[in-house]
Amino acid sequence: MNDLRIAVILGANRNGRTGPAVARWFLERATEHEDVELDVVDVAELGHGDGHGTPLADFGARVAAADGFVVLTPEYNHGYPGPLKAAIDSARQEWFAKPVAFVSYGGISGGLRAVEQLRTVFSELHVTTVRDTVSFHDAQALFDPDGIPVGSMKGAEQAVDTLMRQLLWWAVSLREAREKRPYPSG
Repeated sequence: MNDLRIAVILGANRNGRTGPAVARWFLERATEHEDVELDVVDVAELGHGDGHGTPLADFGARVAAADGFVVLTPEYNHGYPGPLKAAIDSARQEWFAKPVAFVSYGGISGGLRAVEQLRTVFSELHVTTVRDTVSFHDAQALFDPDGIPVGSMKGAEQAVDTLMRQLLWWAVSLREAREKRPYPSG
């Protein structure tokens, strides 16, 4: 039917991070949506580059091949991780006229301050940001040491469904628009 390719970008690179547990949990729910191929990209596996837009591994090609994105990001010191910024900046026109959604995690804010910063970065890259997010407040307490949720995740599961339905709508709509009329980059 739509055969959408969604790149799920794991944005943390710390050892012992909560990100893999959040990613596994999210991916289990995201795969329930039909006609979607998920490409999981872990910034920890890309290398560091020089922080000034140097291409990282095959990241640009994977961004170009995607119809949309989900960025999973922690919040560190009221922001998002530097390696995620280096990865984002290593591509440019590959991002244009595509949608991005966010899954965030952290302490009391659940990573939402990182998401707000990322919205401005993606705006500069001509990316449409999906309004609804999935956010995990006090994320380390939500998963056991094996990455299994310790309580009910019903609200978060509903948020994933909303996020995915909106992301896929944008991905189809923007892909059809790009096919009909190339995006004017400048």
